Amino acid sequence: MKQSLRILQVNSHDIFGGAEGSTTNLFRAYRSKGHASWLAVGYKYSNDPDIFLFRNDRTRNLWARFWWLMDAQLQPYIGRIRGLGRVTSLARWLAQPQAWIDTYRGIENFNAPGAWHLLDLTPQRPDIVHCHNLHGQYFDLRALPWLSSQVPVILNLRDAWLLSGHCAHSFDCERWKIGCGQCPYLKIYPPVRRDATAYNWQRKADIYAQSRLYITAPSEWLMNKVQQSMLKGVQYRVIPNAIDLAVFKPGDQIAARRELGLPHPASVVLFTAHNMFKDYRVMEMALERLPKPDSAPLIFVCLGKKQADRAVGAGRMVYPGFERNPQRMALYYRAADVFIHAAKDEAFGKTVTEAMACGTPVVATRVGGIVEQIEHERTGFLVPPGDSQAMTAAITRVFIQSQLRETVRRAGIVEVGQRFSLERQVQNFLDWYQEILEDWQKSAPVVVNQHGHSTGKLV
Repeated sequence: MKQSLRILQVNSHDIFGGAEGSTTNLFRAYRSKGHASWLAVGYKYSNDPDIFLFRNDRTRNLWARFWWLMDAQLQPYIGRIRGLGRVTSLARWLAQPQAWIDTYRGIENFNAPGAWHLLDLTPQRPDIVHCHNLHGQYFDLRALPWLSSQVPVILNLRDAWLLSGHCAHSFDCERWKIGCGQCPYLKIYPPVRRDATAYNWQRKADIYAQSRLYITAPSEWLMNKVQQSMLKGVQYRVIPNAIDLAVFKPGDQIAARRELGLPHPASVVLFTAHNMFKDYRVMEMALERLPKPDSAPLIFVCLGKKQADRAVGAGRMVYPGFERNPQRMALYYRAADVFIHAAKDEAFGKTVTEAMACGTPVVATRVGGIVEQIEHERTGFLVPPGDSQAMTAAITRVFIQSQLRETVRRAGIVEVGQRFSLERQVQNFLDWYQEILEDWQKSAPVVVNQHGHSTGKLV
């Protein structure tokens, strides 16, 4: 692309988990290619001057502004001071008493006036606004009709929250297709206290009907759900999530274990278990069944939890905690003999591609978008969801069939390099941005003000 673009991305956090890492990687890559690249977030942890915090606190009354300021000042210390997360949650609730009533009724909280001032954050007006996770009570979804009448707006789905009355994944429930209500999973993230899911669903449907949106998802699986939902777009594009191959790459296993304090020789199984969509029980049951090795110890590394080591079956489970540093995360992949990933629902398993890129064979459940990342017995191993015995059998094959392990390992490295590199994702999005801008110029949308009223054609 010859044209230099002004790109504003939107996400809940700048540094936190998988979606945040993907967004920040895009933000930095665009900037390195000479584009004006900005990121607007609900919760900011970095000091990057091109990352802006939503001005929800500055657009409220003095009472609300005081509590929002308190929350902003405490956010950088979350994780360092025990119990501080509860304090910041209380501060946010005190800032907006109406949220207490909405929460009691089960209504999703969209009271975030900073969304209406999004275009004022950047030094220049963006050419395109690329939105990622919009849940997290920092963005007013009701601003989408107005925002999408000002600039082209992309909704980049990371989960299915935009399609439902509250949940990020619906598992076996398909009521999101017909309007929700009678929700069987009120506690699924983001949870609601009462069943107002039909109201929440209809409110989202009304918002989308007044908006002009471009929709992208990281997998065909999630895009198929979009096309069965109330979310309608001008264009649709599947662009898989990507990883930085300069960080996630093969390396010396012994050196990685030495740096992480893991024994060698040993048989090491790595997995992550830090959210409710991971099937931790299936993974632990699979590990309990693994046979005892003849000589070397059996070590299970569970990232995402911090607690005392304990015996599990014939092995020992260690809990290093949550790892945010990509370089250290790559060390864990290199140190492992196999990475396992059991999920109940998954739009795209970013850790799956990270492990493959580091040359670590992956055993994962056949759910969601994971089946688009792994070709069974060529680039990894797929097992039925909920089947711990099948997972045990697949892990055992990795351990004892050295030729198959090496073939899969090499094929996985090649697959990630060809399909899931950050460079490829960046170029795919930049090419699509150009298409979107051309489409936008052909059909100028009707401008909508903050009250939902038309003010004429955009010229």
